[in-house]
Amino acid sequence: MADSQTSRIPRHVAIIMDGNGRWAKKRLLPRSAGHNAGMNRMIGLSERAKQLGIHYLTVYALSTENLARPKDELDGLYSLIKKYFLKNVDKLIKGGAALRVIGDLSLLPEDVRTVIEDGVARSPEEAEFTFVIALAYGSRREIVGACGAAAAKGLAITEETLSANLYTGGIPDPDLIIRTGGELRLSNFLLWQAAYAELYFSDVLFPDFSDECLDDAVAEFSRRTRRFGKV
Repeated sequence: MADSQTSRIPRHVAIIMDGNGRWAKKRLLPRSAGHNAGMNRMIGLSERAKQLGIHYLTVYALSTENLARPKDELDGLYSLIKKYFLKNVDKLIKGGAALRVIGDLSLLPEDVRTVIEDGVARSPEEAEFTFVIALAYGSRREIVGACGAAAAKGLAITEETLSANLYTGGIPDPDLIIRTGGELRLSNFLLWQAAYAELYFSDVLFPDFSDECLDDAVAEFSRRTRRFGKV
């Protein structure tokens, strides 16, 4: 990207990674092949985001609604997590990144949950770049849970206490939310946190969402004027 396009880099980018299944279908491959390609692209994008100077990258990997998908597809996803999660975590940490996983992990099988928890335990608590993976995540569930957590602590429900008790507590709200795959909706992703995020929609299916596609999204962000409701 030209210097004029990189003058304003978003601190936090979130991506709805849509299109893995359609990518596989176009190639007459099983959906599992699309998820495998998507996982590889997810790790590649995290490396590019770090290079661009983005401090937080959050990816929507598995929603609570996705858990209703056919068992064979979910089993394939879980196998990918168990096979590649720890290896990719180690790669991220060696590159100077931190990892955080958000969502209701109690909804996942115990062996998958154990792998994820082990990976998070290896991660430093703070780093220049934090990679956030949303697994078994649903924003409505998150908001309800945050209200309950604040109330259990005897706190009044305010914007501040609710934000602090979300899965993303301590992480700045996203500046830019990208959705790949051509759909034009947030699909229960970071609804509270997205209040003033810039939205960017791409027709590119996620496995084909290249580093250059991310560059283009960041360049578009840099050209926008963010007023946060002000003049």
